[in-house]
Amino acid sequence: MIKPDLTVPIPERIDAVHFIGIGGSGISGLARMFLAAGIPVSGSDRAESQNTRDLEALGATVSIGHDAANLGDVDTVVYTGAIWPENPEFLAAKERGLAVIHRSQALHHLIRGRRLVSVAGAHGKTTSTGMIVTGLTALDADPSFVNGGVIQSVGASSGIGSGELFVVEADESDGTFLLYDTAVALITNVDADHLDHYGSHEAFDDAFVRFADAASEAVVISSDDAGAQRVAARLAHPRVLTFGEAEGADIRVVDIATDGPVSFALEHDGVRVPGALAVPGRHNAVNAAGAVAVLISLGYALEPALRAVEGFGGTVRRFELHGVERGVSVYDDYAHHPTEVAAALSAARTVVGSGRLIALHQPHTYSRTQLMAGEFARVLEDLADHTVVLDVYGAREDPIPGVTGELVSGAFADPENVHFVADWQAAADYTASVAREGDYVITLGCGDVYRIIPQVLGSLARTGDGAAH
Repeated sequence: MIKPDLTVPIPERIDAVHFIGIGGSGISGLARMFLAAGIPVSGSDRAESQNTRDLEALGATVSIGHDAANLGDVDTVVYTGAIWPENPEFLAAKERGLAVIHRSQALHHLIRGRRLVSVAGAHGKTTSTGMIVTGLTALDADPSFVNGGVIQSVGASSGIGSGELFVVEADESDGTFLLYDTAVALITNVDADHLDHYGSHEAFDDAFVRFADAASEAVVISSDDAGAQRVAARLAHPRVLTFGEAEGADIRVVDIATDGPVSFALEHDGVRVPGALAVPGRHNAVNAAGAVAVLISLGYALEPALRAVEGFGGTVRRFELHGVERGVSVYDDYAHHPTEVAAALSAARTVVGSGRLIALHQPHTYSRTQLMAGEFARVLEDLADHTVVLDVYGAREDPIPGVTGELVSGAFADPENVHFVADWQAAADYTASVAREGDYVITLGCGDVYRIIPQVLGSLARTGDGAAH
């Protein structure tokens, strides 16, 4: 893993840019924006994907495999923390004296001169960003945006608009969210994560305080999350709007009903407006309140803001249905933190009816698995009817001896509720044997767990109803 060096100057002008790891969910959206700005784009990745194919269709030059020759005649190279220091393109760019900048700095280059809304938090960022972009688009603000997932209502994860507003999902994992000149800061929660970077819960909180107080116009922050409350109590900012279910919230969510797509009402300054979303889950009612609070901070009234946000249709890899086979629905969700897993499963519970929830969980990174295996096990055992655990997706990390998916499965109180299977085909076959008509299978993780879905659907198609578990 490469830690970003934010002291490197950001070029005033970029004439041709190369992205290392161009197929990634975040960096592919950034590459799209450079293409939209008329800047020649090249890039490389370890394997072909839909993102790389889409970028090639838009005019990018994409190489599969990393090689110094891929750099061509670019003047700027963009990297992420997911690459290794010995990456040949990274090393060659340094040797040639090219501008080598972190993806957050490349985004900063694009944002210059815009009024920025930055969305931060350990979870809920992608959905909240999608809701804000959906709302602003419906209100004819035509924002630019970069999100961590495709926003269904606009059909893209990034875009350049004609308006003054720019909305970004800001990454707190490595501290780069402090780089941006934010006008409105939204903090969905401050649930301690990424302690491998920050070192302590206190340092994590400190970063959010700095992020919020640096916002030039307003801070929108959860009234319900304990970490957000800690941060809010320390803020010196003159304009702080809180949102959530807490009685004192500035934009308060009430009367939440979760029997299907979630409905609720929002209260602000003595005005009460009912609303409903196309997506399920109590947490999405709260996310909507945060998005509406951002729109209010930008000058919109409560009712038009809520009506605009109601058009949000979800984002890719957030409770996304991929197929139904012999009556079993197979969904995918990006959840990779215990709180996110709890939210995803709780939302699924509201719409599965009499069916059961079968979680197919891929632990993400060795350090998080080592630290949170017990928390994952408790959430999965409480909220899923049965869990299949895959091995760890290491991402940027080297393996830690003894840290595998068995750490999670071994922490279940009842071993009958869980099954650890390292081999994907065997995991797909086992999942199909457990599932029966009316059940939901949900893949959970921000790695490549979604790639197992065709195997699960294939196994379901080949098998009869499984025995109940």
